[in-house]
Amino acid sequence: MRNGWKVGPNYCPPAASTAQNWIDDVDVRVQTKSELPSQWWTVFNDTTLNGLIESAAGQNLSLREAGFRILEARAQLAITQGNIFPQSQNAFGSYNRAVSPAYTIAVPPSVSDVGVVTIPASFFDQWQFGFNLTWELDFWGRFRRAIAAAEDSLDASVAGYDDVLVTLLGDVASNYVQVRTLQTRIELLRANAELQRGILKIAERRFEAGSRNELDVAQANSNLDQTESQIPQLQVALRQACNRLCVLLAVPPFDLEKQLGETPIPNAPTEVVVGIPADLLRRRPDVRRAESLVAAQAEQIGIAQADFYPAFAINGTLGWDANSFSRLFSNNSLSGNVGPAFQWNILQYGRILNNVRLQEAGFQRLVTQYQNTVLQANAEVESALVRFLRAHERAALLDRSVVSAQKAVDIVSRQYKEGDVDFNRIALIEQTLVQQQDLQTQAHGEIAEGLIQVYRALGGGWETSILQPSNGETE
Repeated sequence: MRNGWKVGPNYCPPAASTAQNWIDDVDVRVQTKSELPSQWWTVFNDTTLNGLIESAAGQNLSLREAGFRILEARAQLAITQGNIFPQSQNAFGSYNRAVSPAYTIAVPPSVSDVGVVTIPASFFDQWQFGFNLTWELDFWGRFRRAIAAAEDSLDASVAGYDDVLVTLLGDVASNYVQVRTLQTRIELLRANAELQRGILKIAERRFEAGSRNELDVAQANSNLDQTESQIPQLQVALRQACNRLCVLLAVPPFDLEKQLGETPIPNAPTEVVVGIPADLLRRRPDVRRAESLVAAQAEQIGIAQADFYPAFAINGTLGWDANSFSRLFSNNSLSGNVGPAFQWNILQYGRILNNVRLQEAGFQRLVTQYQNTVLQANAEVESALVRFLRAHERAALLDRSVVSAQKAVDIVSRQYKEGDVDFNRIALIEQTLVQQQDLQTQAHGEIAEGLIQVYRALGGGWETSILQPSNGETE
């Protein structure tokens, strides 16, 4: 009675360990008091990226699949809610035309001189119509707990949709940054190849002028070929990144690079808004989904415990039976019955008890899974944060290194042209410039990818509708 006529435990949110502060909380670039932007991808100020995000959110097939899972869970909830009402409600009716065979009877001599009388075959109709009803009363809370479990499963489906959306946004942004990074790396390799081609021409002219140093020409050719050989490999990676974007956009792979054009790597801000670790419990869709699954499983324990007790029901039948349709609904044709009934699974205590233990074990497993999800979420944010922060520092150092390497190449090119240095030195400095520029480009791409990883780990992007209808209202 104190439990609202329901057997079994009531659900309470399980405890989950979260850090009090982020490890890099003292860094001025980490903002904990501001609200995470709902459309975090707009911090890059890249209209092409914004368009890709909008298209993917409206077309992606994985997201659409998750939406249909919500519809399935919603329909299942409606089915479960129907069980609180009479579970069996049937109307029945039938019509039969029967014939009785002919037969003969013996007639006593005192009655007739015939002796035997033949009774001919006769035909008759049978009309029947009625209703029956079976209503198992929710005396122990079995059906109410099933409804609560279905509601929690629906919540889990909604959180699953949000989780797919968060992953989709991160994947689109990450692949877009990879495309821009690869384009920049290819462009720099082509520029360095052009520079090396100029050095090769100088070496060839000097050899043709009689310097008798054919080794400089061979080494210059080798360096040029080595630089240009990296371009096809990056072009393969670029095509693969574009193909991944096509799949996210739910379109067959095509020459997406031509449509995207060539622009610099998205410029990420130096600061990042992360809130506090405890916010992960409400922000991360996968954490909310894990908790909803725990809540749904908690109701299964009470449903299993209800089998220990008898199930009470009300059964009733109302019908009409007549040999002609005109008399079917007359008072004399009416028949019916109504009354209570019960069913008790006796001598099955062991099976019921072990089913309860099974549901309890499943509950504990899901609680552990939920707690582990929270820990992993915390770790993912920390890993993304340190990647983003250190990528800024690495990129700044590489920026200075590239400036110095470019200056060194300019100086040694003049000296080699004037004959003051040998080719080995200019070749070494050229290769250093190629390597440093490539590392610099990758570092700037890693800044953007690190920020994307932070917002993905924080669960950002699911709160607001991305698609905007033509009338300007939010869908």
